[in-house]
Amino acid sequence: MSEYQLPDGPQTHPWIQTQQWLMHPLEYLEDCAQRYGDIFTLRIGPVFTPQVFVSDPQAIQQIFATDPKHLDSGEAAGIKSPLLGRQSLLALEGKSHQRQRRLLTPPLHGERMLTYGELIRSITEQQTQQWQVGEPFPVLPSMQAISFEIILKAVFGLEDGPRYQTLKDQLIAILNPKVPLVTELMFVFPGLQQDLGAWSPWGSFLRQIQQLDELIYAEIRDRKETAPSARTDILSLMITARDEQGQPMTEVELRDELITLLIAGHETTASSLAWALYWIHQRPEVHEKLRQELAGLGANPDPNAIFRASYLTAVCCEALRLYPVVMLALNRIVKSPLEILGYRLEPGTVIIPCIYLTHQREKLYPEPKQFRPERFLERQFAPYEYLPFGGGNRRCIGMAFALFEMKLVLTTVLSQWRMVVADTQLLRPVRKGALLAPAEGAQMIIKARLNSP
Repeated sequence: MSEYQLPDGPQTHPWIQTQQWLMHPLEYLEDCAQRYGDIFTLRIGPVFTPQVFVSDPQAIQQIFATDPKHLDSGEAAGIKSPLLGRQSLLALEGKSHQRQRRLLTPPLHGERMLTYGELIRSITEQQTQQWQVGEPFPVLPSMQAISFEIILKAVFGLEDGPRYQTLKDQLIAILNPKVPLVTELMFVFPGLQQDLGAWSPWGSFLRQIQQLDELIYAEIRDRKETAPSARTDILSLMITARDEQGQPMTEVELRDELITLLIAGHETTASSLAWALYWIHQRPEVHEKLRQELAGLGANPDPNAIFRASYLTAVCCEALRLYPVVMLALNRIVKSPLEILGYRLEPGTVIIPCIYLTHQREKLYPEPKQFRPERFLERQFAPYEYLPFGGGNRRCIGMAFALFEMKLVLTTVLSQWRMVVADTQLLRPVRKGALLAPAEGAQMIIKARLNSP
């Protein structure tokens, strides 16, 4: 018997496993957890390499605490994309990853983060002005528009004008492809990544990236020449940041981190906001408690007071728990023999902490399918029990900013609009690329406008 042993898992052909994962991810995960327990092996993706899924909190704690020299993510774990680039925080490992993380963390936390409060409120008001009373509409596109503009203005530091519009159009074309299934399949199966000219799917994608890069590099160079130290947007703060040797980020590093912040923070926050609005209005008692808390903050509350509001925080946490937009934490690759839950895994094995299954554990979260924000007021969950932003050395650096954005957008919307869910049937999540989104964009109906901004 071999020294190494993979956990049990489905014995069906890898093609079938991949199809199940792509078409019915949550049902497939739950079925595997019921059959095989807290750790199981799937063979999905391009080369059907075994991937070990883990949902036991203590095992996840072990994964997050293991020295990156022995277990880490990055390009070696399959985190790579021509859109993200090789200098992306997601693709780096070791000292390079630590350096970038230290440089990127300060602009996304603390007082610097709070300076974006008025911008977030203003963008939310502008984007929701078009809402009409009486007609059902999907709330997700509005949340996408809000999240997208917040990133362009707070992160990229762009102002309205020709470059803003061109960059916006280029990003939308890449992030919302005309045939999303083809794009998804190209990333699942690298064999389809063939540049056969501008009319081929992959060739078209690469040329879109090239056009986007020209715009981003032009913005970076212009910013460097116009005293970035006088500005508060995240790109300017990144340009002025220096590592321990006094070195700045290169233009390639700046470009890759900007795209990473966009990819990691746009669709994820938008879907989380849509889910939160749906659950708030699907549960009248939640809406009433939240309304009372927000009313107690006054007519024009300080962003810091909104950020600290306890029930609003619980609502956001529960929305991120029930259907986490990102089902899985980042892949980790075993670099030296690792024993986990009784299995000895050999170097090269891919381990994936499963956020969704961890959040569905009955012992941790009684009645896990119920939306109940109070659970986050009754106890504090450990970072390996509640992990919507991943964990360990790979926890999302934009976590605080994302929660801040969620709270301000929700407060602004709830203070100006009264709405109800359009369908009494419980909303189900659907796969949207690698993420979970509310079906049909979370259909809502505006009943009244409460006040004008």
